[in-house]
Amino acid sequence: MDENRLNILNQSNRMLSKLQLLSVFFGDDMIYKIYLRSQVIHKLFEANPELDINKLDLFHLQFTQSLIDLLRKIKKNNETNVSLLFDEIQINREMIERLNDPTYTLANFNLEKQRQALKINLSLRKLFQVLSDSSTENPLSKNINAFSSRFAADFFYTISTDLMEEVTAFNLADVYKNEYAKIQRKLMGVLCKYDFKTEFYCGLKSGAQVIEVYKFIDTDRYFIYAPGDNLFVFFDVAKIAGLDMTTNMSKKERLMYELKDKNDRLEGNAAAMKAHMPSEIAALLADNYKKISDITFLDNISNIDVQANILKSMLNTDLI
Repeated sequence: MDENRLNILNQSNRMLSKLQLLSVFFGDDMIYKIYLRSQVIHKLFEANPELDINKLDLFHLQFTQSLIDLLRKIKKNNETNVSLLFDEIQINREMIERLNDPTYTLANFNLEKQRQALKINLSLRKLFQVLSDSSTENPLSKNINAFSSRFAADFFYTISTDLMEEVTAFNLADVYKNEYAKIQRKLMGVLCKYDFKTEFYCGLKSGAQVIEVYKFIDTDRYFIYAPGDNLFVFFDVAKIAGLDMTTNMSKKERLMYELKDKNDRLEGNAAAMKAHMPSEIAALLADNYKKISDITFLDNISNIDVQANILKSMLNTDLI
């Protein structure tokens, strides 16, 4: 075998290897068919030394190389777009990590509201003693208002300003008060009756104002604690009957779930985008396959030139 023929066949094999790798990358049946057909053409020249080997070289130079250049451009664009998606996925993951602070999780809130109910019950019991003894001692538990400061933004339900004003209104003549707290007289009586056993029901907020709603255990009666005024008064729970209380997930946790869901979608999009083939290019590939399948290469090599020119023109379009 002369050296020129050997070099052209070796170059042809290398060209076919490149095309095969691209067919695997895109997973596209038409590219794979073109690869197989190009192999047949290669074998034709390899098995028939009497054929002009330069026509095989011309076929690859005009057609295969142009196709490889086009597919590589699409591959590069796809990989750039996929890279942008993975950059967004990584940013979302970093945000999830920052939001994943156990201090503000729903589980932590559920634990802390039990502790807050104990503080409230102890404070009310102590308030009863202080008022009975006309003592000047502060009956409220230490850091009793820290609970609302910590969890109101994420876990308290929003109500209107008018409703907030309505539920915190009271008649001064109907309350016991000292320097540290105010409590409805009838509420104090009911608390004594039920031995100061209550549980946290929910938190409400309107602007900067917040209140904590408590429920007497085993009884459908409620009262509020307004941290801003250290006020305890009865609460009609029917006033928030229309409030959606189906979820108590914090804003941070909701955002985390939204980001995780978005990342799942982005990862799915990335897989599809990696091998995306514009419809115009797909149609061109089908046409190319048809042409090289019908070509009698010895007689119609000019048809390859026409297809090559179409492929090259595609490299300069905005389709990819």
